[in-house]
Amino acid sequence: MCLFIDPDLCTACEACVESCPFGAITLVDDLAQADETCNLCGACEDVCPVQAITIEKKTGAPAADGYEGVWIFAEHRQGKLAQVAFELLGEGRRLADQLGVALGAVLFGHDVKEEADQLFAYGADTVYLADDPALAGFTDDMYGVLLAKMINEHQPEIVLCGATSIGRSFIPKVATILGTGLTADCTGLGIRSSDRLLLQTRPAFGGNIMATIVCPAGRPQMATVRTRVFRRGPYQEGRKGELVEIDVARKNIVSRTRLLEVVTDLSEKVNLAEADVLVAGGRGLGEEKNFDLLRELADLLNAGVGASRGAVDAGWISYAHQVGQTGKTVSPKLYIACGISGAVQHQVGMQSSDVIVAINKDPNAPIFDVANYGLVGDLFDIVPLMIKRIKTARS
Repeated sequence: MCLFIDPDLCTACEACVESCPFGAITLVDDLAQADETCNLCGACEDVCPVQAITIEKKTGAPAADGYEGVWIFAEHRQGKLAQVAFELLGEGRRLADQLGVALGAVLFGHDVKEEADQLFAYGADTVYLADDPALAGFTDDMYGVLLAKMINEHQPEIVLCGATSIGRSFIPKVATILGTGLTADCTGLGIRSSDRLLLQTRPAFGGNIMATIVCPAGRPQMATVRTRVFRRGPYQEGRKGELVEIDVARKNIVSRTRLLEVVTDLSEKVNLAEADVLVAGGRGLGEEKNFDLLRELADLLNAGVGASRGAVDAGWISYAHQVGQTGKTVSPKLYIACGISGAVQHQVGMQSSDVIVAINKDPNAPIFDVANYGLVGDLFDIVPLMIKRIKTARS
């Protein structure tokens, strides 16, 4: 966007000077002028009595300008596609169908060609496969530069990636190389039909509001998406598409870093992001030792143990168990919240669970707004009863 002041219309009335919240407009030789602190908020344009000030808004670049198609980055772990890859395929398929374009999936790695069939089966029309020993271990340099080169060559209008440790690490590098925008940690995506712009929704201001962001000028439109927010699309066995194999050696990419070792964290019995059942505790537990009660219930249900930020900040359980905006996003079949008030920041991380059971003494706790079943009472009375009933049923 650009701000224009028509010298033939400006009357030096100072209305714009007084309205500017940043003090960016001054009068110079009886003519209004804006300096570099102007952020194009539009306040001056609204108050100008003679319409001497206009803000020119650039519209998004349509597909006819050369950018067309939706791409998702198909992340994998040790040669097997990650859950987020299937989630992105489901959402990417919906967006591509709405735009009337093809859905592409980008797969980097070594000895991962067999995974292309899975990508086709879950909705990809084209798989761009870069299978090379140099891509066996993830590095920002190799992945970032290679993806940027591929985007410049094929020009997709939308590129999506999971907001995982890998996605958050190298996708900003790609956006920087391309000189385009990037919206991080999205929880909702859509298409504005009037101009084909990608509507990217994410929590803002600590999760207290949801902001919808557009990238009107840069292409491609890029976003990272939180895991376990979208559901995977339907599986179509035998579905085929176009396989485009990328010659990595010809891309002439030199990495400045080298992967020395991969260390696996074995501290968690159950991966929260993959668990079908989660039992989570908050400040209502009162102290660290009371998490043992939740662990007993979790063991009976073969469940993972989660926690609110309040419990983690209190030092009762490690950060690896935190669910919420600043923790992990989960979407289990069953989520049991014990002593969790349900702040917006926590709800962002678990509200897509299939069934939510909330236990809290406060009948007005926000957690009941998203719960399928609410139990108003003391968790130290209710949870032991649940444990007893499960044990009785199994015996």
